[in-house]
Amino acid sequence: MRYLHTMVRVTDLDASLRFWCDLLGLQEVRRQDNEKGRFTLVFLAAPADAARSAAERSPEVELTWNWDPEVYTGGRNFGHLAYKVDDIYAACQRLADGGVVINRPPRDGWMAFVRSPDGISIELLQEGEPLAPAEPWASMPNTGVW
Repeated sequence: MRYLHTMVRVTDLDASLRFWCDLLGLQEVRRQDNEKGRFTLVFLAAPADAARSAAERSPEVELTWNWDPEVYTGGRNFGHLAYKVDDIYAACQRLADGGVVINRPPRDGWMAFVRSPDGISIELLQEGEPLAPAEPWASMPNTGVW
């Protein structure tokens, strides 16, 4: 058995791709439009995995966009997805500059939480040792829930 992907339903594919790819940094590795089922699947991988074959990749995120509008609830009961990043401060700054709320700032130089446009909680962890505490993150309060 091998873990393949996590599926996340999204309501706005363009907004979701902006978050997941442009701001978070994942890369689209394949896409499937299903006209009969009226949905699009977009598979995303971390940059270190994107060039690898599907058999060699770490688990992917599958964005499922149903063409007929639906309202989704319960993003918090899903839990969260977690990614290691090379520089947690730079990742959080890129997200914040893109209009993403940093729900749990990386005060400790180690961990932060944000949410996707559809309320999916994303944990960011510093690769290797924690970075030294730095402003504005060290004194930034939590916002909302993660």
